Amino acid sequence: MAVAKSKKGKYVLVRTYSAGVHTGELVSQKGKEVTLKNSRRIWYWKGAASLSELAMYGVKCPSECKFGVPVTNIVLTEAIEIIDCSKDGEKNIRAVPEWRA
Repeated sequence: MAVAKSKKGKYVLVRTYSAGVHTGELVSQKGKEVTLKNSRRIWYWKGAASLSELAMYGVKCPSECKFGVPVTNIVLTEAIEIIDCSKDGEKNIRAVPEWRA
């Protein structure tokens, strides 16, 4: 399935089968393969009950979340779901401090 033009560049949250949860700007989707740019891995979050709430509103406890550093490009090969983020959700997610070693 090709990405509709209206979806390209949209900030999304992607849950995968084995690579966890990622957010970023949608570049392409071909079946279960999704490419994101400016992507962050969502390793742990606090202050949202579900991924749906995270996508819509972000988190209430950003300092307690573990969101990885942004990567320029990532190809996820086993996407299970793609959730559009709201503007508020995107702004909140982008503002969570980078989790680093």
